[in-house]
Amino acid sequence: MLTLSEISEVFWGLVGPWIFLSKSFYYLPPTILGLIRSADFATLLSPSRLQDVWFSAFWAWWGPRIRAGNSDRMVALLEGRVTGGSTVEDPVHPPVSGVVLEIGPGSGLWVSLFSKGGKKSEASQGAVRRRIAEGVSKVYGVEPNTDVHPVLRERVLEAGLDGTYEIVPTGIESLSDPTAWNGKIEKGSVDCIVSILCLCSIPEPEKNIPELYSYLKKGGRWYLYEHVKATHSWPIRLYQRFVNLVWPRALNGCQLCRDTGKTLRSAGPWADIDVSQPPIEPWYQIVPHIFGTFTK
Repeated sequence: MLTLSEISEVFWGLVGPWIFLSKSFYYLPPTILGLIRSADFATLLSPSRLQDVWFSAFWAWWGPRIRAGNSDRMVALLEGRVTGGSTVEDPVHPPVSGVVLEIGPGSGLWVSLFSKGGKKSEASQGAVRRRIAEGVSKVYGVEPNTDVHPVLRERVLEAGLDGTYEIVPTGIESLSDPTAWNGKIEKGSVDCIVSILCLCSIPEPEKNIPELYSYLKKGGRWYLYEHVKATHSWPIRLYQRFVNLVWPRALNGCQLCRDTGKTLRSAGPWADIDVSQPPIEPWYQIVPHIFGTFTK
């Protein structure tokens, strides 16, 4: 029998996604008004472009809050200190190193983690970032949404990563196509992939996740923190599907019910999989996550 306190926690856990969606919808009217004032009717009349601009405005506000609440865990992830969905004191996997693909960096929330110390680096995390960055030789930030590129470039410069961090302005399907962008990434040439809350919105995940797998070297690692399909019980799964009727429309195509863990596992043979739902997440979590490292 649930206590009154537990009932309250479950209630707010179930209501929470709707509160989150309301915050996104809050940014739609000013986005539309701004486009009208700037006479950008081409964007205003294009649903996909409008959604990109709307989401960029919302994420500029919400993204830093995501970082503030998860920064320590993401540092631990890239240091190889995550096992069983939890952070630990000592590394259980190698830290991120070599040539890195960062998938969907957006406005660059996590760019500074690859930095040895930029102009505006936080002193409290500087030493940690230096440990992560020492072995990183190149970072490709795969971000097809050009609306966020100015802010992303600014954060690359602030992190002191000019010349190390390259923005790839195309989709996953074109990484090895030099006609699609000013560069080419060879299959089997990447040491690490980093994806943080982005695989929920990539197109054709059954095609593109195996495509990303093909870029990893043997022994390469995929560090991830992603939200995924609920599996705990049928009422929670059903409620998650209900929320998902609205969720993608408010969050630029983000899919709540995507079984990203299954798709990753079937992308190809893995030497090691240390990925789990964080034990701290309750049974009624409508936006559950997987957290950890795949090793090819």
